[in-house]
Amino acid sequence: MTETPEELIRRRQRDRARVMGIVLGGLAILIFLIAIAKIKAGMGR
Repeated sequence: MTETPEELIRRRQRDRARVMGIVLGGLAILIFLIAIAKIKAGMGR
């Protein structure tokens, strides 16, 4: 089954959007964990 050029473009866009979502989600988790670590480090003072 051959994809039309439009289907190929849409599939690439979906894949790119999925990867960007994963990257942004990972960044949000990383920032959250850094914030938690800083808060815990500040409590010991």
